Amino acid sequence: MRTALSILQVSVDAFLLTAGFVLAYVGREALPFFGIPDVQPDFILYLPTIALHVALIMAMFYFSRLYHLPRAISRIDHARRVTGIVTVGSLLVFGIQAILFDDTIFGVDYPRSLLFYVWVFCVVLVILGRETLQNFRYQLRKRGIARDNLIIVGNGKIARDIARKIKSNPALGYNTVGVVINGKTRTRGSISGFPVIGIYVDLPMLIDTLSVDQVIIALPDAQRAEIISLITLCERGRVDIKIYPDVFAYIAGDLSVDDLSGTPLLTVRDIAMRGWRLSLKRGLDIIGSLFGMIFLSPAMLLTAVLIRLESEGPVFYTQERMGLDGRPFHMIKFRTMRQDAEVGGPGWTVKDDPRTTRMGRWMRKTNWDEITQLINVLVGQMSLVGPRPERPVYVQQFRQRVPRYMERHREKAGMTGWAQVNGLRGDTSIAERTEYDLWYIENWSLWLDIRIIIRTVWNTLSRRNSNAY
Repeated sequence: MRTALSILQVSVDAFLLTAGFVLAYVGREALPFFGIPDVQPDFILYLPTIALHVALIMAMFYFSRLYHLPRAISRIDHARRVTGIVTVGSLLVFGIQAILFDDTIFGVDYPRSLLFYVWVFCVVLVILGRETLQNFRYQLRKRGIARDNLIIVGNGKIARDIARKIKSNPALGYNTVGVVINGKTRTRGSISGFPVIGIYVDLPMLIDTLSVDQVIIALPDAQRAEIISLITLCERGRVDIKIYPDVFAYIAGDLSVDDLSGTPLLTVRDIAMRGWRLSLKRGLDIIGSLFGMIFLSPAMLLTAVLIRLESEGPVFYTQERMGLDGRPFHMIKFRTMRQDAEVGGPGWTVKDDPRTTRMGRWMRKTNWDEITQLINVLVGQMSLVGPRPERPVYVQQFRQRVPRYMERHREKAGMTGWAQVNGLRGDTSIAERTEYDLWYIENWSLWLDIRIIIRTVWNTLSRRNSNAY
């Protein structure tokens, strides 16, 4: 089945790249973006160029491992990679066809306007086609088709987390046949709903009898000799072996070497947002907040009118939150509750909270009440993307029981964040949210911010915001 899906992907890419060139040829005569040519060469003369175009871009897809996609891939990252490869490939074809075909029987005029149309149509078609095929694969896996039999090795926290994620996401395409643990005697039981089916020495027999396709070794604290022994036991037929990295390998995922007067130093952790990167992030905040406030101002004005018509009180609600370096600031939101909502003191908002107004419930579900925080972003109190700010009363509680909690205040608070787009908002684990926030701070890039903003908008429009109330 996997081979059939790979062949289908190759065929779909070839068809869409060809269709993109055909639509570009037609579009050059029909669309008004450039001067419409008086006479355009016959389409048949472009066949050699089309063949070169399809072959070169598909070869680039192959060497960029776009035919070896991971089971779970970010749509945004995938679209970016496809766009980059089609862009470079189209430019290469534009130059190579001139070198190879000029002054030959295959020579044909290939103007820049046609190149532009080819690029646009191919990017759009290939991205949509690959997304459609990926959704088709997900649906097959959810129905138990094209799944791989999997064994998880280990019974610690990491093994349980992996088992839980696999169980909650059938689109990954795993059929977990069981868990193998360390021990001298075989015991019964289950881990995250999957049965314990044996101990380490049983691995060769289990792989053969259960037709196992993949083994995940989830033992981050294991000794090297133990890992090698397990790999040896699992080397059977065509089984794939995946290993959860140890702590050092995990934190050293992006190594760099510095020099200290001739002494090499290995950098395994470097705070990302400082210097020019901080200026770049601030530039994105200013441009994004200005654009958002101008573009959305009519809707914001209408919201203000509707709030006043429904209930008495101010349109805006300001609340003290803790931001950069633990300094407090007043965060601006549209008012979503009655004026007397916190007479008895502050408290978490819960589902179907009786304190919210009808307009407020809609705004909270869509996050529209937070759009006024663009003002906080513009004046520099917040960022478009960053750890979500909490009220000082809660910060004092969390810092006592969550390790490294205050480190998330090394950067500005954000309207949205890495934790939020991964479903960690509202009444969810503060410890897990902190882990996501710290990962974001230490792995920041401009592209990561753009990804988070796009995912936030998409989750809002598709109503995928969990715990939004």
